[in-house]
Amino acid sequence: MYVSKTPAVVKALYSSLVWNMPRNTNHVYLTFDDGPHPQITQEVLTHLDSFNAKASFFCIGKNIVANPGIFENLKSAGHSIGNHTYEHENGWKTANEIYFDSVNKCQQYTNTDLFRPPYGKITRYQSKQLIPNYKIIMWDVLSGDFDLSITQEKCFDNVIKNIQPGSIVVFHDSEKAAEKMLYALPKVLDFIREKGWMCKGL
Repeated sequence: MYVSKTPAVVKALYSSLVWNMPRNTNHVYLTFDDGPHPQITQEVLTHLDSFNAKASFFCIGKNIVANPGIFENLKSAGHSIGNHTYEHENGWKTANEIYFDSVNKCQQYTNTDLFRPPYGKITRYQSKQLIPNYKIIMWDVLSGDFDLSITQEKCFDNVIKNIQPGSIVVFHDSEKAAEKMLYALPKVLDFIREKGWMCKGL
């Protein structure tokens, strides 16, 4: 169960986490979780480049190890890099020691102050321990590209009906999400351009 727009009450309950950026600018923030992937991430980079857009990629450590060239492409293109753990652990179901070890192992490759918990699931204790070293980046718009039950058009609608200046939008550069994400992404980028907004990295 998920919602495409994060409720204000959730943001208030977990106010130490970053749900959106300031609203008083024309900037929006596209983010991509679970890469790098050898083909899909490169397609994302091509779309971003065609719109002169910057984004943030929350990378899984083991995928960086498997695809070092793509990871270097992300960095050289000027996109922001975030830590998404080494093995993509669910913080609610993972012992703290194992969870922190995975974060630290991924950090050896990402070297970043940005962290996003896989599935958006992190305990209060885990977040308290990580906040001194990381900005924990959540989101206020969830595309739903991972949801096999929705259409490509619904994925696109989830974004354009909820995005506003300062929004942090979640896509996934993964095989499961690729069909919907690659359909929606260029249309979202075109929508953002028509609005006169700019895509920035975090």
